[in-house]
Formats: sequence, structure tokens, C-alpha cells
Amino acid sequence: MLGLGPLELGIILVIIIIIFGVGRISKVGGELGKGIKAFKDGLEIEEEEEVEGEEKES
Repeated sequence: MLGLGPLELGIILVIIIIIFGVGRISKVGGELGKGIKAFKDGLEIEEEEEVEGEEKES
């Protein structure tokens, strides 16, 4: 992964925690999780609508 080893990734993680703080990182992670869940739910709804449309055409 871009030539980064575990030590380099650990150092980057520590720097990010120092800059943003643990609280803000957890908020961003939570919002990211909610966004991904909403995206997946939207895909499922779209797939259901496509299936219903195909059934009506048959």
C-alpha cells in the first residue's frame, strides 16, 4: 500500500489523533458510517424499484 509499513501508518495515525483529537475523529467516523449505511439503503431501494418495474413489464 504505497510502500507504507505498519510503523509509518502508526506514526500517521498518531499525528492525526494529535491534530484532530479523539472526539472529533469518532464524530467523523460515525458520520461516515451513517453515510455509507444511507448509500447502501438507497441502492437496495433502487434495486427493488427495478425489480418491480421488470415484473410490471412481464
